[in-house]
Amino acid sequence: MKRVLRALTTLLGTTLIIFILVRVVPADPAVSIAGPKADPETLAAIRKDLGLDDPLPVQYGRYVGRLIHGDLGRSYMTGRRVADVIAERVPATALLAAVSLSLGLVVGIATAARRGSAIDVAVLVGTLVGLSLPTFWLGSLLIYGFSYRLKLLPLGGYGTVWHLVLPAATLAILEFFFYARFVHTNVGGTLASDYIRTARAKGTPPMRVYFVHALRNALIPIVTLLGLDIAALMSGVVLTETVFNWPGLGRLAVQAVFDLDIPLVAGTVLFSAVLVLAANLAVDLLYGVIDPRVRHG
Repeated sequence: MKRVLRALTTLLGTTLIIFILVRVVPADPAVSIAGPKADPETLAAIRKDLGLDDPLPVQYGRYVGRLIHGDLGRSYMTGRRVADVIAERVPATALLAAVSLSLGLVVGIATAARRGSAIDVAVLVGTLVGLSLPTFWLGSLLIYGFSYRLKLLPLGGYGTVWHLVLPAATLAILEFFFYARFVHTNVGGTLASDYIRTARAKGTPPMRVYFVHALRNALIPIVTLLGLDIAALMSGVVLTETVFNWPGLGRLAVQAVFDLDIPLVAGTVLFSAVLVLAANLAVDLLYGVIDPRVRHG
């Protein structure tokens, strides 16, 4: 209950920060809607209709009141409900996040299992370079190689499994390097423990030693990062979705910023904040499942 109350307090603070930030931007939403050549009367009418002329405390109270009832407002550009617009983009981002994260995590755990092998050493050396690669550069390189030069895959877009390959590969490569390094470090330390040596001395099969004894005890820090990573990916991977013209939440947020669509900007940021808070709560619950000592204090 304390964690839930803390999450609600954090969420309320987030709404205040979002409200302040989107209103200190030196631009006029009315001009974005009507165009730079609109006459002053038209701009004044738009501001009045949107409630932008009201005092800021009144605007914030109205905003929080709508949020309590589950209303994120309506987009300035399209007039559609922000919640509906976000809901349309969630499947595309979820698909990209699930595929890339699964590939990166599975390969990372598999290489950590071969600790000390040539593959393991190659991966660790590769992480020194891989973790430094900018996402937009890697994505552009894959587009140039597989789409422009070889013409094997689409340049971008969404709709078929072939459209998913390059953006998922871009994220999966980065996730793979990250989790390979992280899992290697944590599982490696666990494998050097006394109880692991005891299990091996008793003749426990190597795979059981790794997956049942070592990996489970190394999962707490991995689960912590995994929960936040899922939240980050589900919030929309801005650079990847922009490079590949992927219709997800990240690209939606970028479009909303350029259009100065305040309700849509606030909605996407608030959605991301809710995902992070939910991930934190889920990770806290998983701690008790992974390690009973956490559950029983």
